[in-house]
Amino acid sequence: MKQQITRLSPHQNGKVCGILTAATSFFVFVPFLLFMSLFVPAAGRPPFITILLVPLFYLVMGYLAVLIGCALYNFAVKYIGGLEFDAKDEGK
Repeated sequence: MKQQITRLSPHQNGKVCGILTAATSFFVFVPFLLFMSLFVPAAGRPPFITILLVPLFYLVMGYLAVLIGCALYNFAVKYIGGLEFDAKDEGK
């Protein structure tokens, strides 16, 4: 049975994606920063606060990107229809 997604929740989806991108950036950026500190002189290293600022930046930008994307989807779905997918009702 074909079904359509008629609405995406911008705030909820933005929160989830923002947190996921922040967590991912933290687990990627921190080891990279520690590895970089082994080879870069102290004068050329970024400040320690960047460990907190980069994930925060990713959180905000991930939230805003998904928020805007969901809002655009919700606007467009009125005119062109939603994403379609096939679903099967499992018998219980």
